[in-house]
Amino acid sequence: MKRILKYLWKYKYLYIIPILSMFIAIGLDMLNPVIYQKIIDDVIKAGNHGILSRLLLALLGITLGRGIFGYIREFLFDYAGAKVTFDIRNDLFKHIQKLPFSYFDGINTGELMSRTTEDINNIWNAIGFAIMFFIEQVLYLIIATTLLFTIDWKLALICLSIMPPMLFLAMKLEKKIGEAYEKLSDQSAVLNTTAQENLAGVRLVKAFGREKYELEKFFKQNEENYELNLNQARIWAKYHPVIEFFSNLVLVVVISAGGIFVVGNHITLGELVKFNGYIMMLIWPLRLMGWLTNIIARCNASAKRIFAIMDVEPEIKSPANPIYPTKVQGEIIFDNVSFKYKDQYVLKNININVPAGSTVAIMGATGAGKTSIINLIGRYYDCTEGRVLFDGVDVKSLDLEFLRDNISVVMQDTFLFSDTIEENIKFSTENVSEEEFNKVVMESQVDDFVKEMEEGYQTVIGERGVGLSGGQKQRISIARALLKKSKVLILDDATSALDMETEYQIQKALEKRKDITKFIIAHRISAVKNADEIIILDKGEIVEQGNHKTLLLKKGRYYEIYSEQFKDLDILADGLKEEVI
Repeated sequence: MKRILKYLWKYKYLYIIPILSMFIAIGLDMLNPVIYQKIIDDVIKAGNHGILSRLLLALLGITLGRGIFGYIREFLFDYAGAKVTFDIRNDLFKHIQKLPFSYFDGINTGELMSRTTEDINNIWNAIGFAIMFFIEQVLYLIIATTLLFTIDWKLALICLSIMPPMLFLAMKLEKKIGEAYEKLSDQSAVLNTTAQENLAGVRLVKAFGREKYELEKFFKQNEENYELNLNQARIWAKYHPVIEFFSNLVLVVVISAGGIFVVGNHITLGELVKFNGYIMMLIWPLRLMGWLTNIIARCNASAKRIFAIMDVEPEIKSPANPIYPTKVQGEIIFDNVSFKYKDQYVLKNININVPAGSTVAIMGATGAGKTSIINLIGRYYDCTEGRVLFDGVDVKSLDLEFLRDNISVVMQDTFLFSDTIEENIKFSTENVSEEEFNKVVMESQVDDFVKEMEEGYQTVIGERGVGLSGGQKQRISIARALLKKSKVLILDDATSALDMETEYQIQKALEKRKDITKFIIAHRISAVKNADEIIILDKGEIVEQGNHKTLLLKKGRYYEIYSEQFKDLDILADGLKEEVI
C-alpha cells in the first residue's frame, strides 16, 4: 500500500473537496439522532408541537445536504481513484515495454494480461471506494463512541464490551481472505493463460482434433479455480455470520439495558432513541469491516503482483552517458563474441566483419545459433563475452533507442496486428509519403496480392494475420521493415514461405539497396547464394565462412547442403541426357 500512497499523493489536492464533503456529511448524520430525541422528548412527551415543523424541516435539510455532499464525495473519490489507476496502468505497461526478451521467455501472456486488467481493477475498487469508505467508518466509530459516553457512560460501556470480539473476528477474516485471494489470483492468471493459448491456437487444435484434450486441460484449471473460490466462500461463511451475531447482540443489549435505564429514569426515552442511532453508526462499520477488509486485501495482493513486475530491473538498458554517432554507416563487427543462455553456451568465439552496405547470410541446422547472432546486434540479448560493434562503437555504449531505430527486423515468427494492411506496414515508422509507401510494397511484392482485394490496403486482417497465407504475411513484414529505412536490415528466415519467383523478385529489390547492411538467415541456397559472405554455424560456432563460389570449392558443409538441395536437378539432367541419346 505504501507504493500506492505515492500515487495518491500526486493527486492530494483532488482529495481536499471530497474529504471536506465527507466530514460535512458525517456531521449532518450526527444531527439526526439529536432531532429524533427532540421529537420524542419535546414534541411527543412534553407536547411542544410548535417546534415539530422546524424539526421536520431540519430532517429534510439534513437529508438533502447528505445527498448533495455524498454525491460530491463519491464522484470526486472515484475520479481521483480513476486517475491513480490510470497512472499505475500506464507505468506498468511502460515498464513492461522496457523489459528484455529474456523476461518474456519465462512468463505467460495470460499472467501479464491479468496484471494489467484484473489487478488494476482491484486497486481501483480499493482506492476509489473501499479506502474512502473505510476512513469514513472509522470516523463514525470515533465520533459516535464519543457521543455515546456523553449520553450515558454506563450504558456505553455495556454495549462497547461486546464489540472487541467483532473487531477481532473482522481482522482474522481480513488475514484469511487475503491469503485465499493471493492463491486465487495466481490461479486465475494460469486459467487466463490456458484460455488465451487455446483461443490463439484454436486452428491448430481443430486441425489435430485435440478439442477434447484442450477441454480437459481447461476444465482442470477451471475446477481448481472453482475450489479456490469455494474456499474463499467458506472463510467468509465461517466468520461473517458470527460478526452478524455480535452486531445483533449489541442491539438486543441496547434495547434491554436501555429499557431498564429508561424505567429507572437514568435516561429519557428520547435519549435511548438517540443512543440507538449512534450505536447503529458503530454497528454498520463493524459489520462492513469484513467486506471492506476483503476489498483492501485483494488490493494488497494485486499491488504486490503489479509492483513485483515493476521492480524487475531491465537487464538491458541505455548506458548513463550513451554515444550518439553523427553519421550511421551500418558496419557491424562481432569481436570474439560468446553468448550464454541459462548458463549454456549458445554462441562461441564468433568473429564476423560486415562492412557497411554488404550482405551476410547465415546458415545452419535448427538450434545452431543463427537467430541468437542477430539478436545481439539490436541488444535484444547481450553477449556474455566479447563485443558487438556498430560503426566501430560497442553496442552497449550506444543509446538503446538510437541503436534500434537504425535496425529493421523481419522476425522468424511473423506477427501482424488486427488492423488494416496499410497500418501494419506503416507500424515501423511515422510520416510516410505515398511515394515511399508505394515503393516498398512494390519491392516486397505486397502489391501483387493486395490489388486483388476488394478493400485493398484498407483490408482489415485478423489477429496475427489470420486470413492471409504465410507468404503474404512475410511479404507484409518485409515491407514494414523496408519502410523503416534503417541502415541495417535483418531477415530471419523471412522468405521461407515464399515461392521461388516471389523470393527472386524480392532479392533483386534488396540487391539494389546498396546503402543497407543486410543479414539474411535462411535454409535455402537460393536465398543466400548472392551474399557477399556466407557463414555456416554448427552448435554455436562458425565452421565455414566465405562466398558462394569459395565455399563450393571447399566441398565442406555448404557444399553438402548445396548438393542435397540440387540433387533433384542433377537427376533430372541425367534423365534428359538419356532421353536425348
